[in-house]
Amino acid sequence: QRQTMAYQIECAYTCHMGNVRANNEDNFWCFGESLPMNNEGTKGICSKIISGSRVPAMAVFDGMGGESCGEVAAFLASEEFGKFYNTNKRMLRDIPEEFIDGICKKMNQAVCSYGTDNHIQSMGSTMAMVLFTPESMFACNLGDSRIYLWGENKLRQISTDHVLGRSMVGKAPLTQYLGLPEDLQMLEPSVAEIEHKEGYKYLLCSDGVTDMLSDREIEEILSGGLGLSEMVDTLLQTALDKGGRDNVTIVLCEVQKLDTVRMVKTWMKNLKDKK
Repeated sequence: QRQTMAYQIECAYTCHMGNVRANNEDNFWCFGESLPMNNEGTKGICSKIISGSRVPAMAVFDGMGGESCGEVAAFLASEEFGKFYNTNKRMLRDIPEEFIDGICKKMNQAVCSYGTDNHIQSMGSTMAMVLFTPESMFACNLGDSRIYLWGENKLRQISTDHVLGRSMVGKAPLTQYLGLPEDLQMLEPSVAEIEHKEGYKYLLCSDGVTDMLSDREIEEILSGGLGLSEMVDTLLQTALDKGGRDNVTIVLCEVQKLDTVRMVKTWMKNLKDKK
């Protein structure tokens, strides 16, 4: 029997259109927050703290497909993610592998059905999600949205890039994504499980970050001793300064020992802000 740590997850996140794109095809789902279908990103950097006993979950979606289908795919995926998560939290706690299988299928069906109903050939969305159970964290992805672990003073990519070879011109085509017709190809998400350690940070981001920043540059920002919101802001500003050619979505979270006093304070502050 593994010792389960009473923990909380602190999280900071943002979504930005970038410098070039006329629309935002990214979306996310973070502790219940996500963006509407047509949006211009978040207002600045958002942050939250949630107790680990509530099986926290978060995901990043990067839509693709011409004629504004990208934002539809990313939105449908985030909406379906929220629905499935809210009705199946117990499954996530008890049988996380089945939860992952179920949520990926549901998100994929939502995107495929929309495409079929509206006669759209190519629409889809990448997906990177992080799910916390009492014992461990599950990272799961489809496509080239990435998940990094920062721990033991180093950065590791724990997601798999589902891309076809290396493309010399433009982006290499994706081999896995949400919106993959099931009769054509099996949906095969990559999944990693990692035990909780205090201070571990998980970074989920769309390729608007990783096309602009090297792993080395990301590592420097995450090891700089800033607060989570400052780290997210620095990642965003650096991606924008280097061109910001794509939409940028960043979700950064940290595993912390449960600090109930701080949680109550944050909760009170959030209530005040909402008024």
